[in-house]
Amino acid sequence: MKAVILAAGEGRRLRPLTRTRPKPMLPIANRPLLEHVLEACCEAGVEEFVFVVGYNRERIQNHFGDGDEWDVDIEYATQHKQLGTGHAILQAEPYVNGEFVALNGDRIVEPSAISAVVDGQRERGGPVMAITRVERPEDYGVVETDGQEVVSITEKPPAWTVTTEFINAGVYGFDQSVFDLLRSVESDGELAITAAIQQAGTLRAATFDGLWLDVSNLWDLLSVNARSLDGFAGTTTESADVHEEATIVDPVALGSDVRVRPGARVLPGTSLGDNVEIGSNAVVSNAVVLADATIGDGAVVRDCIVGENTVIGANTTVAGGDAEMVVDGTFHEGVRLGSVVGDNASVGGGATIAPGTVLGNDTIVESGTAVDGRIDDGTEVRRG
Repeated sequence: MKAVILAAGEGRRLRPLTRTRPKPMLPIANRPLLEHVLEACCEAGVEEFVFVVGYNRERIQNHFGDGDEWDVDIEYATQHKQLGTGHAILQAEPYVNGEFVALNGDRIVEPSAISAVVDGQRERGGPVMAITRVERPEDYGVVETDGQEVVSITEKPPAWTVTTEFINAGVYGFDQSVFDLLRSVESDGELAITAAIQQAGTLRAATFDGLWLDVSNLWDLLSVNARSLDGFAGTTTESADVHEEATIVDPVALGSDVRVRPGARVLPGTSLGDNVEIGSNAVVSNAVVLADATIGDGAVVRDCIVGENTVIGANTTVAGGDAEMVVDGTFHEGVRLGSVVGDNASVGGGATIAPGTVLGNDTIVESGTAVDGRIDDGTEVRRG
């Protein structure tokens, strides 16, 4: 059975990180989200893949190639305009024949979710959808069931109307008939997969209670990274150079050629990408630091995402903690996000960055500046 993995989207709520990379290529434990999805499918016994790509697709195709590194076969279908999940699945039609499993390339699920869908498809035929429990079902597609049959799927309903914890986990089992169904359905300008499969007759649910991690907002990248590292001893490459007077507290992930200077402390929940340097006496905690970034001497960086090739100056403070954020007009309170500093940014020494601050790509922050709020790409911030 082939797996069709949907990886065409940008992820607008994750800007500035997704201005230069598609959402499925955001790093979790120093590996792209999409790589975690691929490996879960492999563990479930899938060996043939169709990646539906679109936005910045070269980043995906260059990383995965034809799949040889994972001992699988990967083909690519292109979604030139992002018109929803149903439209994305339609792009895979020339590449599949018979039954297949389809899933999102930006959600981490354990192999049991994929196996449950595959088994359900093989045993009973007809469409199958994985469902799981979450704390805030109103943020997703809420699923009502009658036994193993799906009765309804309601996308992001008002919280007061929700009577179940089950949601659509985004893992489906289909056969060729789904393509005709998709062509017959159009919703709000997008081909909606949920509208199509509810017209297919009996839609069966495959319930699982295992790992299901979604990266919808910037702060999710931190929590999902920490969750992915939790329970493991972390990963440190042989080329990482950690000074004997530095402190590493697992679980952390250190990429190739990472340099951790004397007195520095790298604390749990942190991933340091390739060629990252952590200066003397710096503290980095619950952070995702992308490749080629530099954290200066004495800097404190907590609950923070640091973009590629970015410099955080000496003695700069990202204190971390809870923040209030507005994303696409929705207010979020109590989210754990110290800051996001985009790619190729430069933060001068002694700066102070307030919780919830988002600095765009190519921003420049003058030494000693206190920064708060959302700063657009390419902005230069000076002391007032």
